[in-house]
Amino acid sequence: MDDNNNNNDKYLCSEETIHVAMTLDTTYIRGSMAAVLSVLQHSSCPENIFFHFIYSSNTSLLHTTISKSFPYLKFQLYNFDNSIVSGLISTSIRSALDCPLNYARSYLANLIPPCVKRVVYLDSDLILVDDIAKLAATELGQNENTVLAAPQYCNANFTSYFTPTFWSNPSLSLTFSNRKACYFNTGVMVIDLVRWRKGDYTTKIEEWMELQKRMRIYELGSLPPFLLVFAGNIVSVDHRWNQHGLGGDNFRGLCRDLHPGPVSLLHWSGKGKPWVRLDANRPCPLDALWAPYDLLQTPFSWDS
Repeated sequence: MDDNNNNNDKYLCSEETIHVAMTLDTTYIRGSMAAVLSVLQHSSCPENIFFHFIYSSNTSLLHTTISKSFPYLKFQLYNFDNSIVSGLISTSIRSALDCPLNYARSYLANLIPPCVKRVVYLDSDLILVDDIAKLAATELGQNENTVLAAPQYCNANFTSYFTPTFWSNPSLSLTFSNRKACYFNTGVMVIDLVRWRKGDYTTKIEEWMELQKRMRIYELGSLPPFLLVFAGNIVSVDHRWNQHGLGGDNFRGLCRDLHPGPVSLLHWSGKGKPWVRLDANRPCPLDALWAPYDLLQTPFSWDS
């Protein structure tokens, strides 16, 4: 863990603090900074927000970028050792999904200090247009086995997230037999870190990844192990908190419209990222909603 020398301790363990965790790398830094800005701008109490940034390289560059962009931001940087997970990763349908840092969300409970009891995990390709305090306050109930909350999509074809090998195996196919399993997107989650640590859910996720190395039971990256461990056992959050898929699919990244209904968070999951499309002068209509948060629109040289 790296301190940012901002006397964070009293905020870190305060009951008032809203904790937000994100990964940080040079490829997605533009998206990350836009996401942070959107969180702060729409918060009723931005001074109560503490950011936990997980990185695996370019420490000083990332630290400088955050500090220059947000001089008064309360944050901590955590070094994620890629070797912890690199041996468990199987190739997926999109190379970006195979980056070890993409799996850091499974290790938040190990990285973030024990006094932090709850965290909102956010991907780097999204913006909020509502107060994150509402999302952070999601009730997880009394059941100790309920560890996270996220918008669920029960109309999605759940079986498609796993291979015929999985469904044709008598024991594996029973994984979801006693739960109403629905797809959820792991880019927006409210996580009870106390329950996560108590149930050692990182190990449960790793066990599925180890099985995947021996027999291919899914095609996507870090999502399916989360579904295998949690689907059917999460608290459902209103869909407004993850209007996802705005980056199109994993292959072509075509433009998409918003889903019907109110919007609190826009998420460019999929191949097409708004900063890439804007730079190429080929933006989708909804990318105009992301553009006002683009703090790093001046091209940076990340190779220095």
